[in-house]
Amino acid sequence: MNNGVNNVIACDKIRKVYRDGNRELVILDGISLEIPEGKMVSITGPSGVGKSTLLHILGTLDNPSSGDLFFRGEKLSALTSAKINHIRNREIGFVFQFYHLLPEFTALENVMMAALCKGARRKECKERAAGLLEQVGLKERMTHKPGQLSGGEQQRVAIARGLFNHPSVLLCDEPTGNLDERTGIEIVELLCDLNQSGSVTLIIVTHDDSIAKNADLWFYLHKGQARREK
Repeated sequence: MNNGVNNVIACDKIRKVYRDGNRELVILDGISLEIPEGKMVSITGPSGVGKSTLLHILGTLDNPSSGDLFFRGEKLSALTSAKINHIRNREIGFVFQFYHLLPEFTALENVMMAALCKGARRKECKERAAGLLEQVGLKERMTHKPGQLSGGEQQRVAIARGLFNHPSVLLCDEPTGNLDERTGIEIVELLCDLNQSGSVTLIIVTHDDSIAKNADLWFYLHKGQARREK
């Protein structure tokens, strides 16, 4: 496979195995795939097949049992943990099915909270967070707390938070899973716009084939293997 810099992420023969006593459960069984810079990529498959597990490995939130993961041609297993953490914090953003917003803070505060905790300047963080919330259509909702926002609005806050550090890759795990059909379509359109206008590589795990059909690349997971559909 080609692990060069044209691929922002690539994995080679990735396996993920869980062990419970003498029982071995193989979730991913030798997956190899390449994700080119700036593309929209979808990953689909039945429930429990390992889609989220693969996404977490691609985002360096989890380690494979074997196989190699590459980021811009660099083999991550050859890097220090500090370097991997730097890649995760600076290059990769995350959006999950459950928004994980802090209920006692406003939308603006939720977007900039992680950076503030790391010692970033409040004024700069506020300007960046406000710009992102305006970009995702929440200019008039910045001072609202999660309980005052709809599900779609909360997911938009989560997307803004995922984009805060100017990531080159945005990983989305069932971003429309808790939304009604109309709101889900709006969120997908927003993600597509961000991909097309912001040069962010978008990787979406989804059960929705209509989302997958809009992607540049579509991988279908089944029995631990990844089959390219598009």
